Amino acid sequence: MSPLSKFVSLHPYFKVHPGKLSVNGDEIFCREGYTDAEGLLAHLDNVGALLAEMLTMADLNRVEVHGPTMELEKLKKPLAHLNPAFFAVECTLEKA
Repeated sequence: MSPLSKFVSLHPYFKVHPGKLSVNGDEIFCREGYTDAEGLLAHLDNVGALLAEMLTMADLNRVEVHGPTMELEKLKKPLAHLNPAFFAVECTLEKA
C-alpha cells in the first residue's frame, strides 16, 4: 500500500477583515496535507488558539476536504460544525 493511499488535504478559505494583511484581494487560502484522517484531526486539536487568533482578523468562508472516501467518512462527524465540502479522490497518479 502506498504511503499516499490515505492522504487527505484540508483547504480553508478566509475573508480578511478590512485593513488586515491580504494575499488575493481579501481572500486567504491554506492548503494543508496529512497522511490520514487521524493526522488532520490531531492537527486541528493543536491549533485551536492559533485559529481563534486568525478569526479575529478574518472570517472562515468555506472549507474543503479532499481524500479517499474511507478517510472522508472518518471526518464527516468531527468536522460537521465547519460545514465542509468533501471531495472524494477517485484515482491518483504515482511515480513508480
